[in-house]
Amino acid sequence: MKNIMEELSWRGLIKNKVPGIENQLKKPTTMYIGFDPTSDSLHLGSLLPIIMLIHFQKMGHKTLVLIGGATGLIGDPSGKCNSRILLDKKNLHNNAESIKIQISKLMSFFSEKTELLNNFDWLKNISFLEFIRKIGKHFTVNYIISKNSVKNRINKKDGISFMEFSYTLIQGYDFYYLNQVKNCLLQIGGSDQWGNIITGIELIKKKTGKIAYGFTFPLITKPNGIKFGKSEKGENIWLDKNKTSPYKFYQFWMNISDFEIEKYIKIYTFFSKKKIEKLIFQHKKNPSKRLLQKKLAYEITKWVHGNKISKEIIKITHILFQKKNGNLQLLDDKTFVSIYDHIPHILFPHEKFEKGIFLLDFLKKSGFFTSKNEANRALKANSIFLNKIITKKNILLKKENIIGKKYILLQFGKKEFFMIKIE
Repeated sequence: MKNIMEELSWRGLIKNKVPGIENQLKKPTTMYIGFDPTSDSLHLGSLLPIIMLIHFQKMGHKTLVLIGGATGLIGDPSGKCNSRILLDKKNLHNNAESIKIQISKLMSFFSEKTELLNNFDWLKNISFLEFIRKIGKHFTVNYIISKNSVKNRINKKDGISFMEFSYTLIQGYDFYYLNQVKNCLLQIGGSDQWGNIITGIELIKKKTGKIAYGFTFPLITKPNGIKFGKSEKGENIWLDKNKTSPYKFYQFWMNISDFEIEKYIKIYTFFSKKKIEKLIFQHKKNPSKRLLQKKLAYEITKWVHGNKISKEIIKITHILFQKKNGNLQLLDDKTFVSIYDHIPHILFPHEKFEKGIFLLDFLKKSGFFTSKNEANRALKANSIFLNKIITKKNILLKKENIIGKKYILLQFGKKEFFMIKIE
């Protein structure tokens, strides 16, 4: 067998690991990764554990995906400053089903089918008394308090609830259960899961005497340092096209800095080391062409949204970002529809153009700017483009400004686009 740890190491996908794991992984091993269904969609950060599963499958190991139908009712405190918003069973069930579909689709694109499990199926049958007698007795309060997920919360004003305090024991029990039923010897997860993974390893050892293993991979974070997460506040990059458009998804990868792109191309593709080194060499010869960004954006958009959509996005991107104005009037209706569908847009009543409407009023009423003053500042800064042509005055818009018979393309700065459909 190929050395999986060596492969993951050069890609920068190992953060913490249990001693002896290299020897265990020289032979086929059953491993698992868990996903709590706190949303009805996975996100950019969720791709990483799926990529890990695929790497393990490619190396001949058996993979298990655990959907946290039970643990999702509690909420993992790892990396959290405050308690999660609790979801009811119906929402969690719906989320779990949506995530299952996404994972199955993503996995089947590259590899064999993985086994999907839900911890609600076994945890629902355990009584509270049975759990604290059979599992709780193996761990001291001091042990749980030592976990970062608890330690970081316990001294805060709101503290940590007993419910969240017990989370690490429940996740530890999942590992123990899978060890007994599926002979699972390895759990992996993001670096914030290290404490929970160790709890499972300790529980297996105390109850069976067997040795189990674990390791973590680095978390993918936003520019502000906060991880991408299903329950995180602020904007996320979702895999569901209804939450994050394929165009916006593609642009996220295109806008990765040269400083980070070498790391991302190793993490988010399955290209060989030789191919990646060649791509990096070619990229460095002319970074302005953004070869790595284009390659990564295409590959990962094709994986998540399909080849047809990814090709559409590339065509749209070329039209929107070409340096020459081009003649938008020459585009066919199908292309206009595609652009309209993939970028932020709005319908606008045709009668508003009978007598004309001033640009600033149009920018405000269309929703492209939140206020007329904001739009005016952008106009004075020469940052407004109308149908790819820079506009410096508050002109009166008329029917002549409509392209493709019913569209107006607005642009603010270099990267923000907005299309209005006149009906």
